[in-house]
Amino acid sequence: MEAYTSFAQVYDQFMDNVPYEEWANYLHGVLETHGIKDGLVLELGCGTGTMTELLAGYGYDMIGVDCSEEMLDAAMEKREASGYDILYLLQDMREFELYGTVRAVVSVCDSVNYILEKEELEQVFGLVNNYLDPGGIFVFDFNTEYKYREVLGSSTIAEDREDCGFIWDNYYYEEEGINEYELTLFIRAEKEGRTSGTESAYPGEELFRRFRETHLQKGYTLEEIKSILQSAGMEYLAAYDGDTKGVPHMQSERIYVIAREHGKKVQK
Repeated sequence: MEAYTSFAQVYDQFMDNVPYEEWANYLHGVLETHGIKDGLVLELGCGTGTMTELLAGYGYDMIGVDCSEEMLDAAMEKREASGYDILYLLQDMREFELYGTVRAVVSVCDSVNYILEKEELEQVFGLVNNYLDPGGIFVFDFNTEYKYREVLGSSTIAEDREDCGFIWDNYYYEEEGINEYELTLFIRAEKEGRTSGTESAYPGEELFRRFRETHLQKGYTLEEIKSILQSAGMEYLAAYDGDTKGVPHMQSERIYVIAREHGKKVQK
């Protein structure tokens, strides 16, 4: 499972087109529908903490888990600025541990697609079931096999910003159901604190450092997700198309899934 390293420095800049506020409002609505208006909520794959912060703003006591130290550094800077009492844990979601149970677990931005083996995804879902309160709710999204095969395919995406740029070379291996993207980053060197040898020989010229990362994601179908949830002991409740929030269809690119803890007895 690849952790974001160099990309963490510019992640929020390149994700500024993601409707986090809309997603947070949707998640809050789902949780409220199931009677969860406050209490402990865990975000798996919290990244730089944007969604964690937004959900904390709705009154939830947030815990964020991520396996990238660099991403969590950015999240903790946001926590310092906002003042929210958020607990961040540097952990792999396949092996995460909590001190007790939580009312709900959420995971967005296709974090579960980084789990490449069905057996390991079942392990993640099993841990979620274990750490949920009796009847607790799990809400997550995933990129579909259709998106990787038909939308991204073997494509190249590039973007240039004032302080950074990237080239994203995408490859989809249909037999394995694995999507690989090679990310080349160009990040402007800081004007202060440069190490020896980084200064430009040309006055007024700005220097950019190049970084490379390779990420792998697994394409899943909704039926596969349902089966894995069931194998992990969870109760599948519903699924919604990520764009329309309607019924998922053959060309859905992102799907939200709602599941419920199963197996624990409610204390009377």
